[in-house]
Parts: sequence; structure tokens; C-alpha cells
Amino acid sequence: MTAFTRTLRRKPARRIAAVGVVAAGALLLSACGGDSDDMGGMPGMDHGSGKSSATAAADAGKTAAAEDFNDADVTFAQMMIPHHEQALEMAKLADGRAADAEIKSIATKIEKAQDPEIKNMKGWLQSWGRPVAMGDMPGMDMGEGMMSDKDMKDLKAMKGAEFDKMFAQMMIDHHKGAIAMAKDEQKNGKNTAAVTMAGDIVKGQSAEVKQLQGILDQL
Repeated sequence: MTAFTRTLRRKPARRIAAVGVVAAGALLLSACGGDSDDMGGMPGMDHGSGKSSATAAADAGKTAAAEDFNDADVTFAQMMIPHHEQALEMAKLADGRAADAEIKSIATKIEKAQDPEIKNMKGWLQSWGRPVAMGDMPGMDMGEGMMSDKDMKDLKAMKGAEFDKMFAQMMIDHHKGAIAMAKDEQKNGKNTAAVTMAGDIVKGQSAEVKQLQGILDQL
């Protein structure tokens, strides 16, 4: 056998050995990749893209909201959203118009409390598959504490002590309407988050009604 022939016979063996090394490497990489995926699925091992506890709690709240609700919950959210939106509009008018420090403080509290509640209620309705806006809704009149366009225009035109008096009286009426709707939700609602918010509204706005009445009595 010549040296050339021996060389040709050794080449296939070398190729086979090389293929074997590559295959072994691929299997090793695959095994490592599998371990990584398995670890990603293990509780507590999703460090790279895991959700924060706050996000997880929010997701859980959305799930709970979507699972258990009735018509009273839907009506509560649909009616309270525009009610809160008008309260925010009124509260924002205090900046540059109110003279009383307590009025300014209450206006700030209303903005901080009701803006997040609006976002939550819109989220519930979306998760329930219900429309957020209802257009012109029966019952959303002075009886529910909603102000007319004229009321809002008159309030915008006021300043100083006159604004404070009108704001206090209008917000008392507005809060009483919200409290009435919230109490109805407490009685007839089914969704835990909605009923809880209704309780917060009754408690918080009842306290503000007393505070506003005290301010009004002194003005």
C-alpha cells in the first residue's frame, strides 16, 4: 500500500471523528439550553424578566375583576366615571381662583383620590367587555349631584370668596350624589373591588362633605 493510499483511507475516519465532536457539542448546547428554559419556568427563577410584586398584584386584581361582576357593578362604574371626571374639572378650577387654603387642600385631595379611581373603573369595564362611555345616561342629572353646563360656567367666572362659597356648595351636592351611587353599589354590587371602592367613596366623601359644610358655615 502506498503512502498516498494510506492518506486517503485515514481522511474518512478523521471526518467521522470531527462530525462526532460537532454532534457532541450540539447536544451539550441543547442540554444547557433546556436547563435554562426549565429554570426560567421554576418559581423564583425568572430574574431577568420577572414581574414585580406590584405588577403581579395588579394583574391579579384585573383577573378578579373580570371573573365576578353583575349589572350593578357595571352601572356603578359607568356612572361614576363621568361623575368623578366632573369633580376633577371642578377641583382643577380651584387653582388660581380659590382664596381659602382649606378649599385648595380639598381640591388637591379630590384630584389625588378620584383620578386613580377613574383609571381603575375604566380598566374594570374593559376587562368585563362593557363600554366605558354611555353617552347621555338617564339619571345623571342634578338628582345624582351632577352640575349643569351653566353651573360649571358660573363657577369658572367666580374668584376669591365667591368661588370658595360656590365651590363648597356645589361639591357638597356633587359628593352627596356620589355617596348615593356608592351606597347602591354596596347594597347590590357583586364585584369585590367595586364594592370596596364604593365603601372608600362613602367614607372619604362623607368626611369631605362635613369639612366643606364647616368651611361654608364660616364663609
